[in-house]
Amino acid sequence: MKHKKPEAVYRWLQSNPTLKELCAEFPGEWELVQSEIGAVLAQGKPEALQTYLQRLSNQAAGPPTAKGNTHSLKNVVHASIRYRMAHTVVKQHCISVATGIESGKVRFNLLNGSIAQMLFFENGLERKPVSMFWFRMVWPLIWQKRLLMPLVQPEGIYCFYSQELIRALAREIGARSCIEIAAGDGTLTGFLARQGVTIQASDDHSWEHAVRYPESVVRMDAKEALRINSPEVVICSWPPAGNSFERQVFRTRSVQLYVVIGSRHRFAAGNWNDYQEQSNFSFEEDTKLSRLVLPPELDAAVYFFRRKT
Repeated sequence: MKHKKPEAVYRWLQSNPTLKELCAEFPGEWELVQSEIGAVLAQGKPEALQTYLQRLSNQAAGPPTAKGNTHSLKNVVHASIRYRMAHTVVKQHCISVATGIESGKVRFNLLNGSIAQMLFFENGLERKPVSMFWFRMVWPLIWQKRLLMPLVQPEGIYCFYSQELIRALAREIGARSCIEIAAGDGTLTGFLARQGVTIQASDDHSWEHAVRYPESVVRMDAKEALRINSPEVVICSWPPAGNSFERQVFRTRSVQLYVVIGSRHRFAAGNWNDYQEQSNFSFEEDTKLSRLVLPPELDAAVYFFRRKT
């Protein structure tokens, strides 16, 4: 793989190889990423990790095309490889911090698994809006609660939404047009639609190896979804750290409100440089709604960007 043309390597990256596969094919890039992350962590500043991820994201932005010289295409592809590696490492770090589990197999016993299934899912891994009443009653009974996210994260599930959160978001959106970007399996959009919200889920389907995309999730990237729909409200749940697409939200004139469900840890989700550099939207966390994103061990946050008048 390492000796193939940049275009071929980029196509391989679209299959979302695992970190193990990336490291096996590109040990030199992995060594570089380990060294760079080590240097960033040595600074003791979480925001430095966010800056590092964004730099890699910017270098990797856009697919390589026939235009340009081979050297520049190779640089884009190798930056994409390093970004995939670094982003996966950071994501795994966040899960280990939240769960206390760094390695080994993760599995529920029968009782804990049954309680978690009843509380969070309809059938299989189909999520349901969680009742906060029952959550407060049942969650303390699960003594393996730290295992939940490591079990579901490989399936593209990064959090669970309470009934109360969905109702609050639906009231906030109201009758305005809305799209969800990077929607994954469209769970959040489905919940909001049941509350009467006019909403369209969109995703570039780049996680087909893990996420089961229903027909209701339109296959398009965030920039195209924003251009075509001209929404008044945009929502995104757990945008990747240092991503290159959220800035398009702030550049879209029709957008009056942008809602981000993510993490309080800036290196874990979202493009914080773009959040802070944009000047057309006010920015605040709704701490009441943050507590309605489950489980609480995630240290999740709900952020509102409102266009200034």
